[in-house]
Amino acid sequence: MTGSETDTICAIATSLNPAGVGIVRVSGPSCRKIAQELIGQVPQPRYAKYSEFRDDNSKIIDTGILLYFKAPSSFTGEDILEIQGHGGTYILNALLKYVVKLGARIARPGEFSERAFLNGKLDLAQAEAIADLIGAGTEQAARSAVRTLEGEFSRKINKLAAEITDIRVFLEATIDFSDQEIDFISENKIHERLLAIRLSLDSVFLQARNGALLLSGMHVTIAGKPNAGKSSLLNALSGKDSAIVTDIPGTTRDLLKETIDLDGLPVHFHDTAGLRATTEKVELEGVKRARNAVSQADLVLLVIDTPSFLLHATCLQDLIEEIDLEERQLLPVFNKIDLLSPDMQEQLDNIITASESAISISAKNGDGISELKLKIKSVVGFQDQIEDSFIARERHLTALNYCSKYLLSAFEGITDSRDIEIVAEDLRAAHRFLGEITGQVSSDELLGSIFSSFCIGK
Repeated sequence: MTGSETDTICAIATSLNPAGVGIVRVSGPSCRKIAQELIGQVPQPRYAKYSEFRDDNSKIIDTGILLYFKAPSSFTGEDILEIQGHGGTYILNALLKYVVKLGARIARPGEFSERAFLNGKLDLAQAEAIADLIGAGTEQAARSAVRTLEGEFSRKINKLAAEITDIRVFLEATIDFSDQEIDFISENKIHERLLAIRLSLDSVFLQARNGALLLSGMHVTIAGKPNAGKSSLLNALSGKDSAIVTDIPGTTRDLLKETIDLDGLPVHFHDTAGLRATTEKVELEGVKRARNAVSQADLVLLVIDTPSFLLHATCLQDLIEEIDLEERQLLPVFNKIDLLSPDMQEQLDNIITASESAISISAKNGDGISELKLKIKSVVGFQDQIEDSFIARERHLTALNYCSKYLLSAFEGITDSRDIEIVAEDLRAAHRFLGEITGQVSSDELLGSIFSSFCIGK
């Protein structure tokens, strides 16, 4: 796609909230004409031109700066105008309306980034990183999105693709020259090279999974019986009084939501109503919502009133069955350890030792909160100090998983001396899934789905 073959698009590229500066972005072959009509000339490329923006009746719409980027040296690879005026809603809409009158049309969501991809200015992973950078909720997520935008993720994918291509060459040669008894597979150590590619792919997958967590975060539901200290735990984790805390059981009736940055990982906590049998109408609805939150969580923190538990419960499993928790990933959190006698503390120590995941805390004085945060991150394998992390999406993880599956099949095929044509087909499939990540292999439906989620003007 080139500028001469497309229409000209435009959009407001900044927030519509009142601000000192607002930008209308234009891309396409009519940019020079629009600049001429707007300020009476076409500015020198990449030089800011301060001017009055006038309509077709020579009335001043606004004053500001016009920037002209000449194709192909622009974000989209087409001619681009950036009209920088005052950031008022009326002013920006007036400028946009006039640009449309001069021959542009309103851009679809993500259409500027889509054109950058189609014109070879960005690959698909880099284009997605633009939206991810805008939506980043933590510093580490933003830094990782920048690395993806700069091509870090794509370079790793392209390196894997090149290594697979190199092996495919020797396999195709084996097929083409099968009658000449040349052992291309042994001579080029295909088995060892496939193993090395699989190990590299595993490393990339771990980084991508970390990046996907940075992007979407994880959902953690805080559940348990009434008065176990669930709301106190939410407050201790967030460092502020997010939830009302009283000694009265059943204080929390609705879901309370708080997103907390755990060393770069966005964690969406849901504090819930206490799980117990009740006939009170409002509390009954709260318990229903609590169970729904539990069923959708990546992790459930089962908060336990430790003194009461040690006095009345026989084992942890009895408590889980009593409050009828669904089979989810549970992390038992024994709260109120500041109230334990020495004998009770010894009992609890034995329970913790016997458990693979349980942890003890005091939400009141903060004991064990730091350890709990580490435990939450470890459950999903998040590494806050992972080297050269990059942002990734769920579709990337799916493609990497399929690539891994076909690489394993090819590796086993070489090991078991299977038909070379089948091994070659496995490698073609693995290569294809890598191509889906960067857009070397894509469909119109996939592109439409990806770019429609972008902001208008991006």
